[in-house]
Amino acid sequence: MTKKAVLLANLGSPDNAETPAVRSYLNQFLMDPYVIQLPWVLRRLLVSLFVLPTRPKASAEAYQKIWLAEGSPLIVLSEKLKLALQSQLSIPVGLAMRYGQPSIESELLKLSKQNIDEVLFIPLYPHFADSTVTTSIEEAKRVIKRHKLAITLSIAPPFYDNNDYIQSLVNSAQPYLRQDYDHLVFSYHGLPESHLSQLDDNHCLQKNDCCQQANDCHARCYRHQVFETTQRFAKKAELLPQQYSIAFQSRLGRAKWLGPNTEDRLRELANNGVKNILVICPAFVTDCLETLEEIAIRGQDVFTEAGGESLTLIPCLNDHPDWVATLTSWCQ
Repeated sequence: MTKKAVLLANLGSPDNAETPAVRSYLNQFLMDPYVIQLPWVLRRLLVSLFVLPTRPKASAEAYQKIWLAEGSPLIVLSEKLKLALQSQLSIPVGLAMRYGQPSIESELLKLSKQNIDEVLFIPLYPHFADSTVTTSIEEAKRVIKRHKLAITLSIAPPFYDNNDYIQSLVNSAQPYLRQDYDHLVFSYHGLPESHLSQLDDNHCLQKNDCCQQANDCHARCYRHQVFETTQRFAKKAELLPQQYSIAFQSRLGRAKWLGPNTEDRLRELANNGVKNILVICPAFVTDCLETLEEIAIRGQDVFTEAGGESLTLIPCLNDHPDWVATLTSWCQ
């Protein structure tokens, strides 16, 4: 009889909020060819000469602002999700991170020792990107091949347009949407435009409305998928077009990234007299540095310094009961 298990996968976190641990984490993350798409030598030079000398200290200071007594918010909250899902299932549920611990390798080896034959691998990324989904899947395949594990991998697809995911988002946001606010910003993690243009250089980013035109590449197009999530959320939440906008955060380096940039959008809103805004980050299912520090702290500072009054972060799904129920249905 086949023995099955579920393995949730997210991006990862440093072991602690000190500079050496953050440097080690950033080195592993940025040296992934799916993250910085350059030949190894150029990637090594870029990371070693321009990122690691300064960014670990700044990132460590950011992590220290949000670090919990139990550890990294991403890890702590992900563990809560895992336990909540485990309580609903009769098969083992594991949690792995693409970078840092617990690693995909350690978790697959652990499941193998339990004589698990089939693993439902769920990358916790609603939208497709090589730098999140592909690298996680390829790492899982690499581990299975390297250790000759007798495990069959079933891979859950991106769920940007899944009705239950959208409904979970709307339900979790409703307490905030009922409050008085002037505007809702959907802030998605950004990507270099080059990651998209390589999908179809005759279509992608050739026109402003390329993501609204039917094309086979939409199955792998991050930009199209975030637009789709936003439109479906807005329809379920009965939002008018003027009530919300889309922006992209976490820009790194000098390459051209998807826009508008979230900080620029926050300044623009404040300059236009908008006083109270909500920000939701649907690309993240679990609160992390990018939501708790980049938006809730830095974003608040950017907005108020430009003349705004309050910025409220709508929490990620985390272990919200509707999200747990959605994951449970996918696993059964």
